[in-house]
Amino acid sequence: MRITKSQAMACLALASLLAFGTTSLANHMHTSSRFEGPKANTGTVSHSKQGHMNVLTLSDDFVVPDTPAPHWQVVDSKGNTFLLNRLKIKGDKINQSITVPPYVKDVAKVQIWCAFAETLLGEAKFADPVK
Repeated sequence: MRITKSQAMACLALASLLAFGTTSLANHMHTSSRFEGPKANTGTVSHSKQGHMNVLTLSDDFVVPDTPAPHWQVVDSKGNTFLLNRLKIKGDKINQSITVPPYVKDVAKVQIWCAFAETLLGEAKFADPVK
């Protein structure tokens, strides 16, 4: 079977597109420092893009603090805090990932916040704010 010049060019273009797409996807992944705090002090959080949405995901080694109402909270580069979803949900399930609301322009830190005791349980920082 002979491959025409145009077929070879199309294959080369497709391979380049796939390589660029993989590099582009890798550029949208960021991992924070380890969580540090009195109750939340294991694991990290990763930032990724899914379409136009920013998604935060806890690492598998993250341990949910044994407190009444742990929540996701993010801090932007200007120091504004945004209380987001509850970490523990019905049963023994947790919100392992959340979609960052569009009104949050960037994320410098991810905090685990106890809404019941109104106290910081731990935080993880990104080297540079993620957008």
